[in-house]
Amino acid sequence: MEINKIINSKLAVSEIFYSIQGEGTRAGFPCVFVRLAGCNLRCKWCDTNYAISQNDSFLMTVENILEKISQYNCDFVEITGGEPLLQNDTIELIKSLLNIGKTVAIETNGSLSIENIDSKVIKIIDVKCPDSNMSEHNNFENFQYLTEKDEIKFVIASKKDFIWSCDIIEKYKLFDKTKSILFSAVTDFISHQELAELILDCENPDYKNIIRLQIQFHKIIWSPTLRGV
Repeated sequence: MEINKIINSKLAVSEIFYSIQGEGTRAGFPCVFVRLAGCNLRCKWCDTNYAISQNDSFLMTVENILEKISQYNCDFVEITGGEPLLQNDTIELIKSLLNIGKTVAIETNGSLSIENIDSKVIKIIDVKCPDSNMSEHNNFENFQYLTEKDEIKFVIASKKDFIWSCDIIEKYKLFDKTKSILFSAVTDFISHQELAELILDCENPDYKNIIRLQIQFHKIIWSPTLRGV
């Protein structure tokens, strides 16, 4: 019964591709990306608008997705979106990937609960800052489910976002949850240099041991607007 459930589960998929991991603590490593379609948020600076709706997606069973992933000689798989936790069968996909020995990461916008995600999965929570216009959707209860291997990402568009993010780190004692707290610049609004200088000028010495500036390497290697990389 359980096997049939997994095989017959269907997910709306935007794209599946093999590339270099461009962000986070594993940046630079080869990775198979499974981008699921559909998102419940509308961030002002979204760079994957094509995955917001399921209209342009295609349905794949978990078995189909595993077959596609098996074409690449890579043990690291990241499930992303859109918002992957919108689809109930994402959990079945995760279970199946873990069962075949894959290292699995999932990137979520943080609005939906991560409580039921297997503890072996690398959870990457994208905390929504005020300038995204979506900060009221943050589910801060998710922080209680984080482990040291998980990552928290703040996408910064202004000094206001930076200060707000530092306040969130302090309020929820995120430095006790994980050592991977990443600040990424929305370069249409704030440059990498400006964000780097904000980090360097931060008066709290503890933050300088926690906050890490990240740059989206895939947008430097390839065109910033190119899909499938």
